[in-house]
Amino acid sequence: MTRILMVCLGNICRSPLAHGIMQSKLPEDLFYIDSAGTAAYHIGNAPDKRSISVAKQNGLDISAQNARQFKVSDFDTFDFIYVMDQSNYNDIIHLARNAEDINKVELFLEGNTLIENKNMPDPYYGGQDGFEYVFNLINETCDILIKKLID
Repeated sequence: MTRILMVCLGNICRSPLAHGIMQSKLPEDLFYIDSAGTAAYHIGNAPDKRSISVAKQNGLDISAQNARQFKVSDFDTFDFIYVMDQSNYNDIIHLARNAEDINKVELFLEGNTLIENKNMPDPYYGGQDGFEYVFNLINETCDILIKKLID
């Protein structure tokens, strides 16, 4: 089974969306998807209501997810760790114990050649339109990642 972890800052906006979208697109008997945050701000909380709303508008229910913080043992558990921006990348790399850990970590948007800025915008301080934009960008990028994973 291939295990994939999506990581953002608080694990309530971007990574829960990436978790839910990727999970909806891959067979659960072959792939395990989870998400985490680099910070401990929202541990145990459900995703942001705007993330839940935009997911629901697109036929996904992410409301049962609970925020958790990334832990060093996640390097042992997951095959791929996709981070939403450079700050999250730096935080995760700082926790890496060796080159094998580092090689598992990639910016989520790295494989999306249509996007120049590889930092996924954080919609937290904006309006619903930011969440819709992020949903669509994550959805598009998940399709690109899946092609790499399955080929």
